[in-house]
Amino acid sequence: MTNTIYDTTHESDLMLIVGSNPEAAHPVIGMQIRQAIANGKKLIVVDPRDTGLATKADVHLKLKPGTNVAFANGMMHIIIEENLYDKDFVETYTDLEQFEKLKETVKPYTPEKVAEICHLNADDLIAAARMYATAKAAPIFYCLGVTEHSRGTEGVMSLSNLAMICGKIGRPGCGVCPIRGQNNVQGACDMGAMPTDFTGYQKVKNPDVVKKFEDAWGVELNKNEGTKATECFEKMMEGKIKGLFIFGEDPMTTDPDTNHIIKALSSLDFLVVDDLFLSETAKFADVVLPGRCYAEKEGTFSNTERRVQRVRKAVEGPGNSRLDTWIFTEIMNRMGYNQPHLTSAEIMDEIASLTPSFGGISHERLDSEEVAGQGLQWPCPSADHPGTPILHKDGKFSRGKGTYYIADYVPSQELPDEEYPLLMMTGRILYHYNNCCMTGREDGINNIEGSSFIEINTEDAKALGIEDGDIVRVSSRRSAIRSQARVSTKTSKGECWMPFHFTDGNANWLTIDALDTIAKAPEYKVCAVRVEKAKDNDEKVDNYLNVTVLDDNACKCCG
Repeated sequence: MTNTIYDTTHESDLMLIVGSNPEAAHPVIGMQIRQAIANGKKLIVVDPRDTGLATKADVHLKLKPGTNVAFANGMMHIIIEENLYDKDFVETYTDLEQFEKLKETVKPYTPEKVAEICHLNADDLIAAARMYATAKAAPIFYCLGVTEHSRGTEGVMSLSNLAMICGKIGRPGCGVCPIRGQNNVQGACDMGAMPTDFTGYQKVKNPDVVKKFEDAWGVELNKNEGTKATECFEKMMEGKIKGLFIFGEDPMTTDPDTNHIIKALSSLDFLVVDDLFLSETAKFADVVLPGRCYAEKEGTFSNTERRVQRVRKAVEGPGNSRLDTWIFTEIMNRMGYNQPHLTSAEIMDEIASLTPSFGGISHERLDSEEVAGQGLQWPCPSADHPGTPILHKDGKFSRGKGTYYIADYVPSQELPDEEYPLLMMTGRILYHYNNCCMTGREDGINNIEGSSFIEINTEDAKALGIEDGDIVRVSSRRSAIRSQARVSTKTSKGECWMPFHFTDGNANWLTIDALDTIAKAPEYKVCAVRVEKAKDNDEKVDNYLNVTVLDDNACKCCG
C-alpha cells in the first residue's frame, strides 16, 4: 500500500474498492472500512458479486469478470472529457508525453462502450467517475479480483493511471492500496522471494547489485533471473525441473487445474515439502520436513501497509519440528556452503546491511520504546529515520516523473460457449483460510461452513431446473466436481462463483492454468463451466472423494 490503513479510512472522504471483498477475505481491514462508512465516508464498489460492502455502497458497479481494464479506461475517459483530472499534478509530476498517449488510448472507451463490455449501466459509471475525481481524498483498494486475470498486471497499472491523473497519490487519504492476500505476502516479496529480485526489490539484472551480494556472501551468484512459481509446473513436465523444494505452499489445493498440478508433481525425480501439516501436496513428497508456525519462532512480519513488526516466540515447537532458518542453513552446510546458524536478530541485521529500504530496521529498534508495538514502515534507510507512512509524497516518484502504463482491454482467455455456458469466478469466504489446513481443523467453523457450494443466479437456476440446496455437477474442460447450489441474485445472469477451500468440491479442479502475461499470476477469476443437477446415481466426480481417510478425526481438508 502506498498509504496506511488508518489514513485511507480516516483521512479520506470516499473509498473506491475494486475486485476486493475485505469483509470476507480481510476482515480486520473490512471492519475498519465498515466503521468509516458508518462515520459518513462515501463508497464505490466495483465487484461482480453483491458483497456485504456492495449493499452499503453509494454506487455498485457489478461488472463482468475480466473487464477491469475497460472499466478503468472508461473512468479515465469520463474524467478527462469532463476536465475533472488534476491538471497541476499531471503537468508538474508526470510524464506529459505518456499522458497524451493515455488520452488517446482511453478516448474510444465511452460510457456506452464500457457499459456494453462490462455489462454496466453507463449512468452509474459516469456517477462513479465524477465522485472519485471530485473527492478531496480517496484511496483505491484492490485485491485478487484485479490481479488474478490473464491481464491482471494491466488492471493494476490502469488503476494506478486513474489515481495519478486525479492527483490522488502521495498524500493522506489517497493512494493505490493492494490488500495483500495472505499474512506476510508483503514481507516475502520484500525479502526477495521473487525470481527477479534480491531483498528490497534490488534487481538481479543489475550487475552492481549482484556484485554487492557476491561480496557479502563470498560466492559467485547466477546472473540470470529465475523462474516464476506458476511457470515451474510446465518445466517439471518438460523435465527441465527435476527436483523441487516447496515451503509452506499447497499447490494441489490452491493452484489452478489440479490435474495439471498432479501431472507436474508426478514428473519430478524428487520432491521435498516443508510445512506444518500433511497437506495434499505433502502426500506427493519424497521427504516432508516439519516446520514451525508463527507462534513458535522469532522474527518479523511485514503487513500490507509495509509495516515491519516483531513476532515473538510464545510456545515451543512440537516433536521434531525445526525453524525454517535452521532447515535452510543445514541444507546449505550439507551441500557444501559453509553457513553459520544465525539468530533472527542477526539475520535482520544482515538484511539491513544489504537492503537500503531496510537500513534502519533492527530487532533492537523494533523492541525499543520508540517504536514498540508500532513497527516501522519501509523505506526506513537509517537508524534515525522514522519510517515512511506515505509513498511518493509531494509527487516525488523514485523514477523521477510518474509514468503511465498504456493498456487496452483484452478479453479473458476462456469465455463461455454453448458447451460451457456459465462464467465462473472463485474466491474466499470469511470462515476459512486458503487451503483450509488450519481452519478446517475447527469443528465450530466447519459447523458454520464446512463443505463445497456454488452460487448460481436465480434465472440460470430456473432454466436448469436447479433449486437452492440441490447437489449439482459442475464441469469445465479440465475436470468435474460435485457441489451444492446456492441460488440467489448475488451473481449476475450467466455468472457463478465458488470458494476453493473445500476438498469435497474444490473449484481448482475446474479453473484454467492461463497466466497473467507479465506477473504470471493464474487466472482464477474467469473460466467457463457447465452446471447441471446431479443424478442420484452419478459417479463421484470429485477426485478428492476417492482419498482414503485414515483417521475419522483428521482435518477435513487434509485427510
